[in-house]
Amino acid sequence: MKQNYTYLALGDSYTIGEGVEESGRYPNQTVALLNEKGMELELSGIIAKTGWTTNELAEGIEKAGIKGKKYDLVTLLIGVNNQYRGRDVENYKSEFKELLQDAIDFAKGNANHVAVISIPDWGVTPFAQERGTDQKKVALEIDIYNQANQEIAKELGAHYIEITERYREIGALPQMVVADKLHPSGLVYKEWAEQLVQVIEQKMIFD
Repeated sequence: MKQNYTYLALGDSYTIGEGVEESGRYPNQTVALLNEKGMELELSGIIAKTGWTTNELAEGIEKAGIKGKKYDLVTLLIGVNNQYRGRDVENYKSEFKELLQDAIDFAKGNANHVAVISIPDWGVTPFAQERGTDQKKVALEIDIYNQANQEIAKELGAHYIEITERYREIGALPQMVVADKLHPSGLVYKEWAEQLVQVIEQKMIFD
């Protein structure tokens, strides 16, 4: 097994870890956990920004100038802002598929080294509750989006990590949100990192 594997994380606020220290982000926690286990993984880049939709992530990837670069591991978590802005799910499907195809290309064309993470349901958060958000509507729409990204992940052969149902159980707890009462704390990202590590160890094959 070679040393120094590379990791590219693509997404939005959930990937950049809005409101948490850099070390608390799920990509950073994933790297730390794997390094502890003896797998030398380096976080080569995070292309993510709070508020980004699928097309904005695509623009961010373009601006990052990484076309042609290759990585050993790529993760993709995107879509909550499409839902938040009331964007059409058919548009999401089209743009998400293109992003996942790009992710696979970044992973040297190996879909087995790509993981899609489901969209959390922000409707359960204290932020949403205080605003009087229609939680059932948000939940329904998030489920539709997640059904879409799961089907596309399966079609293209990428791994799928379902975090949404668990998030619905814990997302309203004070310790599970940062100061804005909307974004997850490092405790939530720790669970995501642990799930990702499990997939990497059990399902991904590295030379």
